This record gives sequence, structure tokens and C-alpha cells, in this order.
Amino acid sequence: MADLCINLAGIKSPNPFWLASAPPTNSGYQVQRAFEAGWGGAVWKTLGEPIINTSSRFAAVSFNGQKVAGFNNIELITDRPLEVNLKEISETKKRFPNNTIVASLMVEPKQEKWHEIVKKVEAVGVDGLELNFGCPHGMAERGMGSASGQVPALVEKQTYWVKEVAKTPVIVKLTPNITDITATAEAAVKGGADAVSMINTINSLAGVDLDTWNTIPHVAGKGAHGGYCGPAVKPIALHMVGECARNPRINIPISGIGGISNWQNAVEFMLMGASGVQVCTAAMHHGFRIVEDMIDGLNNYLDEKGIASVMELVGKSVPKYSDWGNLDLNYSVVARINNEVCINCNKCHIACEDTSHQCIDMLKDEKGNSILKVREEDCVGCNLCAIVCPVDGAINMVEVPGELPPMTWNERQAALGALSSKIGIVKKS
Repeated sequence: MADLCINLAGIKSPNPFWLASAPPTNSGYQVQRAFEAGWGGAVWKTLGEPIINTSSRFAAVSFNGQKVAGFNNIELITDRPLEVNLKEISETKKRFPNNTIVASLMVEPKQEKWHEIVKKVEAVGVDGLELNFGCPHGMAERGMGSASGQVPALVEKQTYWVKEVAKTPVIVKLTPNITDITATAEAAVKGGADAVSMINTINSLAGVDLDTWNTIPHVAGKGAHGGYCGPAVKPIALHMVGECARNPRINIPISGIGGISNWQNAVEFMLMGASGVQVCTAAMHHGFRIVEDMIDGLNNYLDEKGIASVMELVGKSVPKYSDWGNLDLNYSVVARINNEVCINCNKCHIACEDTSHQCIDMLKDEKGNSILKVREEDCVGCNLCAIVCPVDGAINMVEVPGELPPMTWNERQAALGALSSKIGIVKKS
């Protein structure tokens, strides 16, 4: 059995699965239940000046019969007094000394406020701090959350203030509601952050009720934008983790967050550079016991791969992640249809004929049966037919030998530039 222990910037945990700062980590009762179920750590629901929440506050987006494909909330930070939270953190840490407790913090962008809350929280024995610079609603309107997280200078300054007094590792949680997340990640590094976590929730509106015309959710007929999370945001989060992991100026550990629902998702995030992962929506959807399958699945995967420690996964796919200009323009794949598996639903033909390159023909075999065949000379290898096909193994994307040597767009442009320079020299002479 592989070693599932992780070390994120000095914060040790028995496994990489943490609950994110959110409703599931709102109280000692919940966090203790989570640890009993097997979660390695928990980021306590954001502490600060207690607020008043609204009712209602959650909404979900379902798609094609899948419940909670995306999740939206307008809930804010803790609505319980700081002293109550600190007492429960202390009790939970004493009961579960080997599990990780990280305190999420959010206060006004004032040095004395940060110093005050950091000292109080560290006094009860937390393993680390997470600075919430990501909340996109409610708190942002008060100058906190993403209002700070969207301004690199504020991220750097507030991180520096925390590091002035912090004795435990400091994680900076980044907002995705920004053009380039690496800008704020670099600012966190400059401020002295020990790690970054991403992503926080995305600005969103879950929907509109077609009968009442109220937004979903609504509060007495009024709505507001909220934070979007859940499986639908995973590709966005994975991209942002990868962008930071491959940036040499962000040479600190990453805690991956965003749509992680199973052990496979966790492996993806770790391969793209995360040292551990945080989960929220999946736990809210299915309960704390989902971590059992996550742990078993990860253990089996590592054993099958012959990998001794989960930390060996971290960043292994990062060298494979680059920019479009570095992709080989002469690499070629084509679609091939296995008519023994194909059910003749014709979805691939329709998709290709209407929206792609019209290279799938409807034919008859020698027995008069309908078959589909790809004209490989016209196929551009876009993957669309394989994507829409409902049957595994009916369409495979196959690499075909190229007639030309590998060449990227950047190499092509460099060669053209060199040729233009040479022609210019010849003309001058």
C-alpha cells in the first residue's frame, strides 16, 4: 500500500484529501465527523467578524439528468462568534492531533486587523492559515475577498502583514475572477506566502425562474451574483493550477480546489502541480463518506502504477503543459470507426457533416448493412466524432505517420524571420 501522507509547505496530513473552507467545515461537530470518516484535513470556514446570512442562499445547475453539475451560493463567511470557533478548533485539534486543521481568515485590509486575528487563531493550535482573497460576493462589496484578491498589490501587502506575525505556514487562496491568476500568485510569493490555493468560486448567476422571473436563488424577490463551484468548474481550476505550476516565479506548493469529486480528479490536480486537494461541493452532495472511495481508489491506482508515495505524482504532467505556439503542427491523428461496435446512431456523421469537416460517409457493406467510414485523407483529427459517440470503443483516434518533420508555430515563425533577414541582406548587397 502506498504512502498517502502529504507535506504542503510544512503542513503535514495523513492523506491529500481536505475539506475546503465552506459550509461542511462550519463547526467542530462537522469537522470531527469528517475526520472520523477519513478526511486528512479541513480548512475551517472563514473566520472574521461574524456576519448575517440570507435565506435562501444555495442553487444548483443540473445538466442532462446529472444533479449538481454546478453549484452556486451567496453564503458568506462564518456567522458564529470568533471565540466559539476558536474553542471548537482547539477541541477538535486535541481530539484529532494527526489531522490537519487550517484556519481560513478574512478581515479588513488593515495591518492591525490581520495581526490581531492571526495571533488569536494560532494560539489555539492550527497547523496553518489560509487567507481568503477569493470570495466574490457579499464580502467583496465590503472591500474584502475578491476585492482584495483582484489587486496584486493588495495581495502582496496583506500577505506580508500576515507573515510579519505568523508562526505557521501561510496559504493564499486566489480568486479566479481575474484575467491572469499568475499575477496574483506572483504577488502572494512576493508577500512571503508559503503556498497558494486555487480556485475560489467564480462569479455566477445560477438561473432565472421562467414562471416568476425571479433569479435562482432569490431573497424576497431580489437576487445577486454568487460563487460558482462543483464539477463544471474543474477544467477552469485545472488550467489555473497548471499555469501557476509551470511559472518559475511561483515556486511554492499549490493546494488544488475546484470541482474535485473523486480520486481520479485528485490525481489530475496533483499531476498538474497540486500537492494536495480540497473538496466542497462533492461532500455537500454526497456526504463525508465519499472520502472512503477516494482513499481506496487512490491507493489502488498508486499500487497499480508501482508508486510508493502519493507525493511522487506532484507536477509530473506540468512539463507536458505548454503554449499553443509550442505544439507540433505536423502531428496527425485520424478517426477510425469500428463497425462491429458501432450502433449506427449516426451522431458522429451528423456532427461531422453539420459542424466539422464532412469526412464521414454512410455506406453499405457487402451484406447491405449500413456502415460508417471515415475518409482519412479529409479527416483533420478534431476528435468531435469520438466525443459525441455514445459507445466506448466505437471510434478511436489513431496517430498516422506524417510526411513532414515536427515543427511548431514558433519554430515556423522563427524560420520565416531568419529567411526574411537573409533576403533583406541579399537585396541590400
